[in-house]
Amino acid sequence: MKKLLFLFILSFINVNAQDVPFNCDYNAYLFQNNDVYAIDLASGNSYTVATDITKGSVNATAYNPADGFIWGSLSSPEKSIVRIGKNFQTTTYYIDELPSSSRYVGDVSSKGIYYLKGGGKTYYKIDLNPESDNYTKYIGTENLSQSISVHDWAFNAVDGNLYAVEKKTNILYRINPETSNVQSLGVVPILTGLNYTYGAVYFDASGRFYVSANQTGTIYVIQKVQDLNGKNGMDSNLFAFGPSSSSNDGARCPTAPVVQEDCTNGIDDDGDGLIDCEDPSCSGYAACPVLVAPTSTANSGGLESNNRLSQQISKRNFERTKTSYKFDKATAKKLSKSMGYAKKSNKVGIELTDFIPFGTIGEDNIIESSPTDLIKITNATNIYSVDYMKENQAVASILLLETEKGVYEHTKYICDRLLGAELISVSTIEIKEQQFIKALIRNIDGSLEFVLSLSAKPTNSNSNFEIESHWNLDRYEKEVPYYNFQIWSNSLDDLLKLGEEVLNLLDVQKPVTSYNNSTPPTVFVRKGKYINGKLDLEIVNTNKSKSVVFDGGLRASETGFLEYVSTNVDLDGNYISNVQVDAGNLFDIGFRIGDGLNTPDDLFMSDGPWGYDDAAPSTSVMKYNIESNDYTFNDDDFPIERNIEIEATTSEYIAAYRALTPKFSPIDLSDYNSLKLKAKGTGTLIIRLVKKGISNWEIQFKTSITLTENLQDFTVPFSDFTSNNGESLELTDVTSLVFTMLAESGAKETKEMNLKQLRFSTGKTLAVENVNSNDNLLNPIAVPNPMINSTKIHFTSEHAEKVTLLVYSQLGSLIKQVSIQTVVGKNEIPLNRDNLSPGIYLCKVKSNYVNYKTTKLIVK
Repeated sequence: MKKLLFLFILSFINVNAQDVPFNCDYNAYLFQNNDVYAIDLASGNSYTVATDITKGSVNATAYNPADGFIWGSLSSPEKSIVRIGKNFQTTTYYIDELPSSSRYVGDVSSKGIYYLKGGGKTYYKIDLNPESDNYTKYIGTENLSQSISVHDWAFNAVDGNLYAVEKKTNILYRINPETSNVQSLGVVPILTGLNYTYGAVYFDASGRFYVSANQTGTIYVIQKVQDLNGKNGMDSNLFAFGPSSSSNDGARCPTAPVVQEDCTNGIDDDGDGLIDCEDPSCSGYAACPVLVAPTSTANSGGLESNNRLSQQISKRNFERTKTSYKFDKATAKKLSKSMGYAKKSNKVGIELTDFIPFGTIGEDNIIESSPTDLIKITNATNIYSVDYMKENQAVASILLLETEKGVYEHTKYICDRLLGAELISVSTIEIKEQQFIKALIRNIDGSLEFVLSLSAKPTNSNSNFEIESHWNLDRYEKEVPYYNFQIWSNSLDDLLKLGEEVLNLLDVQKPVTSYNNSTPPTVFVRKGKYINGKLDLEIVNTNKSKSVVFDGGLRASETGFLEYVSTNVDLDGNYISNVQVDAGNLFDIGFRIGDGLNTPDDLFMSDGPWGYDDAAPSTSVMKYNIESNDYTFNDDDFPIERNIEIEATTSEYIAAYRALTPKFSPIDLSDYNSLKLKAKGTGTLIIRLVKKGISNWEIQFKTSITLTENLQDFTVPFSDFTSNNGESLELTDVTSLVFTMLAESGAKETKEMNLKQLRFSTGKTLAVENVNSNDNLLNPIAVPNPMINSTKIHFTSEHAEKVTLLVYSQLGSLIKQVSIQTVVGKNEIPLNRDNLSPGIYLCKVKSNYVNYKTTKLIVK
């Protein structure tokens, strides 16, 4: 009697306080234990809206169309259900007929009947229609026509039936609520081969069924399930990448629409900041490729994300260029699974190879790709990396680094966003019932990678491992050794498998006793760039923060001092904000943005750095100074930021180099005709234009100028640059400039160079001067532009010749080329879209007579 009285009182606590219905808002609500997250299905992004709303865990949650509230089943008190208002106040109701546990599947029909189920065939019906005399009363127990292993179901408002996807089989089922008949509609194609628990499912007003996988947080969509009969084709696809959870249940008003991205119109239809094929929901639709692409090799990864190493990283890349180093996947060492795989090592110490998974993702083979040249410039003491190959393409990589005093100071997601890459989404992935941060990155070349970072440190007198995984590097324990894993893959499912096996292999060597993981940032920079003293940032604001604090440290030059900056950035609660932050002239900057409550976001950016080559044994650098330019460049110049002054003694050589981009990525300089600079120094200065397409250092294009003790203006035409192989200079893939001074006598000399105001400059050729501008000779035009399926490049020619249309990405990579024979007068070159991804491309008509200007082409 006391128990019943207690439950009666409990059921009416705060009735007035919570009496605010949701009334069919557009959010999907995800319940994890007794915390609540709002999910934007269009983007997959989520944010916490309430925590600890009940004493017991909430499951089997459902939106009730009859009263506008969300209802759920409670683990404690036993045999109770809960009504949840929009302000997340709750009212508890005791239902004596319910079982004491195992109630994790639930939804409410349009008539207000709550269908509640655990395992097996049996389910329970409760009347939740406030107009009914049986309101909050048990009305019956039913049995399905067959037992199905599902973890959530949802009503489709279009046909009034329940739908669910079964674990392991991935079969979509339709359940008739009137007859309890279960109908198999077939395996969901997009889920074939997966083994996930689908603990949160939702509908929209059109009958699209959204299915969320607990372990990865991936949201899949099945189109128009009401039209399926078990024999016709099922249209399914991934839709977004949301948060993972071990206890996962969803509720959403089934008559609320979900905004869909039109994959062909060049507009951000669903408001997630992604246009057409950029949006994961467009994968495989229209002209958008399926989200599968080769990943970057681990051999090029692992560069630290801090401001003290930009020059050392650049020097490493310069050394690779000078020695003609190139990682060749075809000749790389292929690895095989050892007899001691997944067994405790009997050797004196653990080897890094003990932690590399084999046979986990169905790879064809695994090749070693260890970038051992990172050891001398980073805090890594040992390095091992592998690439997982399928059909001769790298589909996943693991970079494993051992450090002695602190975590390895690089994560893939910190640096690349200010160099052209994008952070599409950041959320959680569940491995061994622990939540890790996963990131989806679109690389500069357009490829997509799912990324996971974790580190293992010895504990308990070196007998166990503790796992740490944080977005911010300063969250890791200082001055302790770590095994650092960076894992990336073109498949989220493969990322999960690799992460799980890495933890298994760690546990074999030293049992894992604890985890210390952080949550992902709720406000993050999707992409950014530095333009004329300003950082131009696109900020994703998943939790509707009004503002964030920007804290950073910047250096104006490679040899300058670190300056600290701080400012508030207004977001006004907008999901996407494009903001500019004044940064002044800078060489590099590391900064953090955050709302002061949740995990902040960290980024690092460096310009293409200056550096010097003093590898010759006799060379000793006595003076090295980099200063900001005070020169105002012309709009049509390509400026080489910052001036360099260097003095050295040598009996061989001293060289300075300037990367055009931070990663030695190639730049197309075809629009320019010369290198201009002011310079002074001692004697002959050899200037090299280093091209990515030339692997032999000795045949890079070079010329020379004579320096004196007085500053002079130099204009060096590109026609002056020659190669030992006698070929003509093509300027489509220049990565760097190298300035070398030789001790020609062989005796020790003091060499000086002072280079200022460097820039690539345009100039007019004789043919250009005789052109009628109305003929579009210098300015080819693309019609239509933007291009959807095809376009034509219109131009005028004064000669009958063979010309080639070269199509480059924004970073200078040659994507396509088309050749035609011109006639005197107007000409056009047809260009089909084929496999071009959406974005901006540069089109260059290459002629023997005319230096045509580059045309920008937008592909939708």
